[in-house]
Amino acid sequence: MNVPIYQQALGADYGRLQPELQEYFALAPGSGRYGVGEGIFDVVGCRQDWLRPLLRLTGSEEAFFPEYGEGIPFRIENHAHQDPFGRSSLTARREIRFPGRKRIFQDTTSVTRRAGAPQLVDYVGRLRRLVTDLNLSVTPEGRLRGVSESSRLFLGPLRIPLPAALDAKAYAEQWWDPAEGSSGKHRIQVKVIQPQIGLVLVYAGSFDYRLRPYTGGSSAQSFLPRYAQPDRWENRV
Repeated sequence: MNVPIYQQALGADYGRLQPELQEYFALAPGSGRYGVGEGIFDVVGCRQDWLRPLLRLTGSEEAFFPEYGEGIPFRIENHAHQDPFGRSSLTARREIRFPGRKRIFQDTTSVTRRAGAPQLVDYVGRLRRLVTDLNLSVTPEGRLRGVSESSRLFLGPLRIPLPAALDAKAYAEQWWDPAEGSSGKHRIQVKVIQPQIGLVLVYAGSFDYRLRPYTGGSSAQSFLPRYAQPDRWENRV
């Protein structure tokens, strides 16, 4: 039986998550289904005007982007699968619908093992050139918290660890809000902070979520729709 990667990483703490979060993170390779969320970001993007030209240079990577907006519609798809190297993984593809411009933000989180324990590593962007370790915890209220740490860049054969003074960390929190809307919604907030620059990227909002069967009913563990696949895969950690 396949165990969802977030359950592997959290172990017994997985049972402390809100039931709605346990359901959200329950996708495993071979299930024949994928998750679809649609909602509104209250805020999303880069608030610092002077930083936006730099982020525009990396916009084609489908990782960071220069726009900023409020009340922006978005869609997320979650696909559980085995990556080409046999690791259990979850690929997320987000469409952020700014006025006049749609941005894609994608990543693949894979589970590996370090010192005998499961460790999540997150590969960001369509070229998967940035990877970070992802550390998870559960709050007393049953929310999921995640912090990305120890980033590395892969440029051709080079593996370049980013020093703490240059590295940016992502701080994420996700939870179920029963008071949101008529029957409750998922909520998420993420901040990417670089110690020398400050806030690089922020997004926060609410969304509805449901599971859908794959067209054709594919239940192969390695199945990932072509449009959700990156331009290249990376197995280095």
